[in-house]
Amino acid sequence: MRARLLPTASVLLAGLAQAASIALPGSGQPLWWLQILSLSVLGWQLNGCAGHLASWSSSTWSDAERRPPWQTGWRGAAWLGWVFATAWLSGTFWWLFISMHTYGGLPAALAVVAVLALAGALSLYYAAACAVFFKLFSGFPSVRWMWAAICFASAWTLAELARGRWFTGFPWGAGGYAHTAGPLANYAPWLGVYGVGAVAAWAAFMLPGLVLISQGRLRRAAALVAVALILPLGARWAMPSFTHSSGALDVALLQGNIPQDEKFQPGTGVADALRWYGGALRDSRALLTVAPETALPLLPRQLPPGYWDALQERYTRNDRAALIGIPLGNARDGYTNAVVGLKPGQSEVYRYDKHHLVPFGEFVPPFFQWFLDMMNIPLGEFRRGALAQPSFDFKGQRLAPNICYEDLFGEELGARFADAGRAPTLLVNVSNIAWFGDSVAIDQHLQISRMRALEFERPMLRATNTGPTVIIDHQGEVTARLPRLTRGVLEGVVQGRSGNTPFATWVARLGLWPFWGLAALVLTFAAWQNRRQHG
Repeated sequence: MRARLLPTASVLLAGLAQAASIALPGSGQPLWWLQILSLSVLGWQLNGCAGHLASWSSSTWSDAERRPPWQTGWRGAAWLGWVFATAWLSGTFWWLFISMHTYGGLPAALAVVAVLALAGALSLYYAAACAVFFKLFSGFPSVRWMWAAICFASAWTLAELARGRWFTGFPWGAGGYAHTAGPLANYAPWLGVYGVGAVAAWAAFMLPGLVLISQGRLRRAAALVAVALILPLGARWAMPSFTHSSGALDVALLQGNIPQDEKFQPGTGVADALRWYGGALRDSRALLTVAPETALPLLPRQLPPGYWDALQERYTRNDRAALIGIPLGNARDGYTNAVVGLKPGQSEVYRYDKHHLVPFGEFVPPFFQWFLDMMNIPLGEFRRGALAQPSFDFKGQRLAPNICYEDLFGEELGARFADAGRAPTLLVNVSNIAWFGDSVAIDQHLQISRMRALEFERPMLRATNTGPTVIIDHQGEVTARLPRLTRGVLEGVVQGRSGNTPFATWVARLGLWPFWGLAALVLTFAAWQNRRQHG
C-alpha cells in the first residue's frame, strides 16, 4: 500500500511546497532552495515511473514493480506531473476564491471547483511535459544523468512557456519567481524568469542523482560538481552592471486602502476615493506622484464638476507631475483601464491603456459569458491598448506604466526596450489587489515586480490600493515600503537607469522564441538519439 500511495502523496506535498517557495505565507519571502528541492521530488518519482530506482536505489518502496499500472510508464509520468502541478498551482492562486466568492458572489462550492478546474487544466501542460520526458528518458539503456537533466529542464520550460502564452497566458507562480534572491538571481538580466526557471529545473533534476546513482564514482562526482557549480555560480560572479544612472527623482506613491466591496459604491467607496486621492494629489510636494489602478473609479466626465479641471490645473502649471489610474473611453469607442499622466507644458494629456487584460475581470473569453453572469463583478469588458506604448517623459526620465498583472509578462514589457536610446528609465506598476483580500497574492505580486527589476535593471515603482506599495531599486531590492492594508503616502527618491541588459536586448527583438526553439531542439535531438539507439 505504501508503494502505491507514497509517490502520489510525495509529489502532491512537493507541489504545495513549490507554491510556498514563491512567497512563504506569513513572511512573504521567497525560498529559492525550497523551489529546487520540491521540484527534485518530482524528478525522483519520475525515475520510479521508469523503473530506474529499482536498480539505482535499495529503497523497496519506490520500486516501480510494486506500483499500480497507472503509476508507471508514460501514463504514470503524466499522472505525477499533473498531481504536482495541480497542487502547486492551486496552492499558488487559491486566492482567486476570494475574488469569485467574497466579491463576485459565486457560491463557495462553485468557487472552489473553479479554482481547482483552472489549476487542473493548466497542469495538463506539465503532465504532457513529464510524459514526453519519460518517453525520452526511459529509453536510455544506462541513464546519462546530466543529459537527462537537460531534457527535463527543456520539457519543463516548454510547459512554463505554454502556460504563459496560450489562451492569453497565466504564468503566475512560475518557478523562477522564487529566485528574486539567492544564487540564481544573477541569471535574471541574462536569461529572464524563464531562463532562471530552466536552470533551477536542471539543478532540481540533478539533485536526486546524488542519492540514486550508486554505480560509478565518476558519475556521482560529475553530478556533485555540476550542482555545486550551478548554484553558487550566480552568487560568486562579480556581475557587471549593464545600466547606468539617469538621475534621481523624488516620488510619492499613494495607497488609499479602499475596501473592494466599497470601491465602486457611489455613496461609500467612490466618495471616499475621490476625497482622499484628490486631497493627496493636491497636497503632494514630490516631483512625481503616482496613484494606483482605478484610484479614481469614475470616467473623467463622471467626476464632480471642477474635479478633473482642478487636477489638471495643479499639475500643468508647476514643476510637478502625476500618474493617475482611471478608466477612460465611451460607449461608442469602448472603455480602457488606463493611466493618465499630467505634467507642465504638455499639449495633450498622456495616457497609457492597459494591453494585457484579465480574463473575466476585464474581458469575457469566448463561450464564458454564462460564468461571468453568475458573479457580480463590475467593469467586465475593456478594450485592449497597444503593446509598446510611449513612455511618460518627465525630468529626464522615461516612465513606463503597466497596470495590475501586466508586469507578469516580461516579454511584453521588453518590447519597449527595442530602441535603447528611448527605452524606459523607470518602470511604474499601478495595481488594485484588494480583489484578493489580505492574502499571499500581495506578496507574490511583489516577487513578480522584483523579477522585472532584475531582468531589465530598472527600478520599479509600485502604487497599489492595499499593498505592497514599494520602491524597488534596479537590483530588485525593496528600498522603501508602506505597510499593507493601511492608508498612506510613501515618499522616497528613486534612481532612474539607462542602458539595456542582455535580456532586454534579445527579448525586445525576439520575444521568448529563443527559449521555445532551444528547448524544442534539445527534445528533438533526444528523440533522434533514442531512435538511433533502438533502431
